[in-house]
Amino acid sequence: MNSKFSKLAVFAIMCAFVLLWGSAAIFTRWALDHSSVFAVLILRFSLALGALLLIGLRGRRWLPKPGTRWQVAGVGLLLIGCYSVCYFQAMAHGITPGLLATLMGVQPVLTLLLTERRFSSWRLLGLLLALGGLVLVVFQSLVMARLSVLGMLFALGALLCITFGTLLQKRIQQPSIEVLPLQYLATLVLCLCFVPFQPFHFELNLSFIIPLLWLGLVISVGSQLLLYRMIRSGNLVNVTSLFYLVPVVTVILDFVILGNVMPLLAIAGMVAVLTGLVLVFRIQPPNTERPQ
Repeated sequence: MNSKFSKLAVFAIMCAFVLLWGSAAIFTRWALDHSSVFAVLILRFSLALGALLLIGLRGRRWLPKPGTRWQVAGVGLLLIGCYSVCYFQAMAHGITPGLLATLMGVQPVLTLLLTERRFSSWRLLGLLLALGGLVLVVFQSLVMARLSVLGMLFALGALLCITFGTLLQKRIQQPSIEVLPLQYLATLVLCLCFVPFQPFHFELNLSFIIPLLWLGLVISVGSQLLLYRMIRSGNLVNVTSLFYLVPVVTVILDFVILGNVMPLLAIAGMVAVLTGLVLVFRIQPPNTERPQ
């Protein structure tokens, strides 16, 4: 009974994470229609930091263990700060969300190659099938892609930051609530360094406040805590492969909320993504992993 309940809890956490993370693109686009990139990032991370400090107030759990704080801050800079800056700058330099999602889809494959000494060919096939399905889901955005050297460099930077940041975060076996405040503080300092060189403006209205609250509280606190819990206790390849579902959820929400038509290619891509993930999760990962 306990085992069954545990599996249901893990499944519920994965579903909640995918649904919430998938909504981030829509709310980010909404916020950027009424503000600049660094205004969103700075206000979002400030809001998240304040919320985490309030959550940790009861037990005064605000900092990681002594001796690990520089490591934790560095991982946060890489996984959250540098990734966010590279991701948004890639879009600002003409990389479409579809192309960016496709490039980010390489992360589970890289994670598999970097962490598992011996992996099933079926497991790799599942990841590649899911990646192919992702291409179909975002195909329309890929067709409109305007390639630029600087944009591609930022996109590749985002891929490397999230891949190696996730690998390093796996080593931090501390409660997420003690890790995230310092990581958001480091990220906030990084973003503030760009203010003298980047536009900073926002409209103080509900069209900006609503997506900001969603991004700052639901995504940067709720979803991030769920992600860190999965990274800490789960197989990294399985965890990162969940990101294949994020564009799927975004397309569905785009159809349900905004009424945009869902192309047949996207539907076929969703089927391929789900089939690929079934292969990934059904094939048990090896007990041995590469040293990280």
